[in-house]
Amino acid sequence: MKIGVVDTMFSRVDYFPFVEQALKDSGEAVSIERYTVPGIKDLPVACKKLFDEFGCDICIALGMPGPETVDKQCAHEASMGLQQVQLMCNKHVLEVFVHMDEAKDDNDLFVLCKDRSYKHTLNAIALVKGKTKLSLFAGKGKRQGRNDVGGVKID
Repeated sequence: MKIGVVDTMFSRVDYFPFVEQALKDSGEAVSIERYTVPGIKDLPVACKKLFDEFGCDICIALGMPGPETVDKQCAHEASMGLQQVQLMCNKHVLEVFVHMDEAKDDNDLFVLCKDRSYKHTLNAIALVKGKTKLSLFAGKGKRQGRNDVGGVKID
């Protein structure tokens, strides 16, 4: 299993160690191909290159959009590009964006990045292992970055 990880220079937190830790903790035989780009709009082409040139099975796109309106627009454009890469390559790209204004302070931002990237890395492993590996968690209100909200059951 080969996982591509694309991160950015713009991010205020280095997510990559959290990805590495999740891979180590998983106990799976996984190799990583890392690619660092300037900003979030550069993520799609880097993911495509990791698929086409480096033979990755899945990619994790780590990004941190800023709080301004233009940043949110750029995040949307990057997201659309990542969706296009998924369709072109017929492989998953897990978009792991943490918006700067999601956090109440720098400590919260760090914790949010750590949790979201760690959990999405485990999701990436599961997706490569098979289309039903996450089915056990369907409808359970699982979250990446914050505490789970739980599923809804009506008696």
